Amino acid sequence: MSGALRAGAVLGLAAWLAACGDKPDAAAAAAPKVDTAFLAEQDAWRAQRREDLLRPDGWTSLVGLHWLQLKAHYVGSGERIGNGVRFAFGPPKMGMVSRDEAGRYWFTPETGLVLTANGEPLKGRIALHSDHEPEPTVIGFDDGQGQMSLLQRGDRHALRIKHADAPTRLKFAGLEYWPADPSWRIEGRFVANPVGKTLPIGDIVGTQSESPNPGAVEFERDGQTWRLQALGEPGRELFFVFADGTSGHGSYAAGRFLEAAWPGADGKVVLDFNRAYNPPCVFTLFATCPLPPAENRIALPITAGEKNYAAPVH
Repeated sequence: MSGALRAGAVLGLAAWLAACGDKPDAAAAAAPKVDTAFLAEQDAWRAQRREDLLRPDGWTSLVGLHWLQLKAHYVGSGERIGNGVRFAFGPPKMGMVSRDEAGRYWFTPETGLVLTANGEPLKGRIALHSDHEPEPTVIGFDDGQGQMSLLQRGDRHALRIKHADAPTRLKFAGLEYWPADPSWRIEGRFVANPVGKTLPIGDIVGTQSESPNPGAVEFERDGQTWRLQALGEPGRELFFVFADGTSGHGSYAAGRFLEAAWPGADGKVVLDFNRAYNPPCVFTLFATCPLPPAENRIALPITAGEKNYAAPVH
């Protein structure tokens, strides 16, 4: 190689190396800045979400939902429970659940069993208050590992059973999310409804009830205005049950939930769809989840928040 060609090659190589050396700096400058505080908040929320699901009495601990049809049912896990309700866990004979002429429910424990009622030793017959009453009754068994409580859905009642050894809890498959995205934290406008307005909400077991519907939240996304009806009462968070363009296509087909702070005096509401989450029915067959009303079924694909649960429920 001649001196001139060698010099040209060296200069060319130097120029190429210089250009390569500049590229990472340019790419770094052009890359979007990561809001570390935002990501930390989302990580903390997701960790708390998982912790709540996996509590010994969390949603993954459900092992039974037994509808009460007779005036009296014997309850327990034994094979020979006459006109009874058989549990997946617990003592073979736990006691009797009965309904009096006034429609009130009672629980009479089996003699000699160690049970609790709302954390206190249970020593005899006790009223069973449902989840629609101010202080629901929770009967504890198996040294606190199991719980029995009374649900009311419309004019029907059922026993809900939880146990720390539920297969859905012990074999929990984990949660999947779309990547946290600040653009899905959207400031919306609260549009108040007339005081006292309610919205009919159906659930997965076929019951429909009227829920307080204080207003709707309007927000902008992709050049359009969208609206979600809110449930809740003053002094509490707004609650949304919604379906979107990802329902059945990445997220749970029956919809998701979202919570937001009650609007301030300026009427603004922040909808952080990164915190949209699955209803309990995605994890268990024994929940009675509300379904999105027609008003909250929107075409917008909300690619944020919790994805569909991967593992089959039991």
